[in-house]
Amino acid sequence: MSLLPLTVACWNYDRTLPLYDGRVTIEGCDMRYFDLEPEEMFHRALHHQEFDVTELSFSNYTSMRARGDCPYIAIPVFPGRKFRHSAIYIRTDRGIETPADLKGKKVGAPEYQVSAVAWVRGMLKDEYGVLPTDFAWHSGGLEQAGRTEKVSFTPPKGVSLTPVPAGRTLTDMLEKGEIDALIAPRAPSCFTKKAANVGRLFPDFVAAEKDYYKRTGIYPIMHVIGILETKLKENPWLAASVYKAFDKAKDMALDDMRNVTIPKITHPWSDALAAEMEALFGRDFWPYGIDANRVTIEAFLRYHHEQGLSVKHLSIEEAFAASTMEQSRI
Repeated sequence: MSLLPLTVACWNYDRTLPLYDGRVTIEGCDMRYFDLEPEEMFHRALHHQEFDVTELSFSNYTSMRARGDCPYIAIPVFPGRKFRHSAIYIRTDRGIETPADLKGKKVGAPEYQVSAVAWVRGMLKDEYGVLPTDFAWHSGGLEQAGRTEKVSFTPPKGVSLTPVPAGRTLTDMLEKGEIDALIAPRAPSCFTKKAANVGRLFPDFVAAEKDYYKRTGIYPIMHVIGILETKLKENPWLAASVYKAFDKAKDMALDDMRNVTIPKITHPWSDALAAEMEALFGRDFWPYGIDANRVTIEAFLRYHHEQGLSVKHLSIEEAFAASTMEQSRI
């Protein structure tokens, strides 16, 4: 029987490396893997549908899925997830010491709809009572001028959203004090080069994020894996096969962290780090599937609709391929 040709686009994480190097295959498929950074991958997938299977922004996907115009259907594989207290950068000379101090300030974001920014807005509202309407938003390229929203979007009522001036970047504006804060998944270069008066709102972000998880059970999801719906309709078995392959690759990465002989990742105490993560999250500290992520998924879908990013409040059942809602067990 001939194998199904399949193009897969995903960044080369340790949890996807076994797919990239061929140690894990997708059953029934002849896979061609594209190792791309997220921004390029999302643009090519959402604008041109260049890949059969692709990593997607959870936020962009949710917006399009709610409108009914997304060419992809998600499966509960989450290659990108990260707590985002660390993603809030501030001018340290503006009296910003707590989240409430952001009220009335100018805040930059590379795109209003970026998953990381949506998570921060949700966290600020639920945890600190700070609303998206409490400050003025400025959107544009972080390090390169000209960035725009990947998915068409009208700001919700009450939200002030202004593109940065032509030729300008958010990093430069933060360094020069033209904005007071910046929310971004990538650290701005003005922060990494230790520019004067640029810092984080949460300097000890690890402690803040651990406390947040212990109290809420939320482990923020940034990216999902999507499958072209036309491809899935022609091959109904594909969603389960893709899920199994990504899950197996991820389990191999976690096992590598636990190796006590010689570290397989570049960290002198990788096994101790894995043990610390297990103590906080459980044995599988990067879980896929619906059941292990229900609290997190429901929070994001709620935030997304509350923030006016999706035209309807998607249910989990509407957001993910039906065949991956449950996994078989032996």
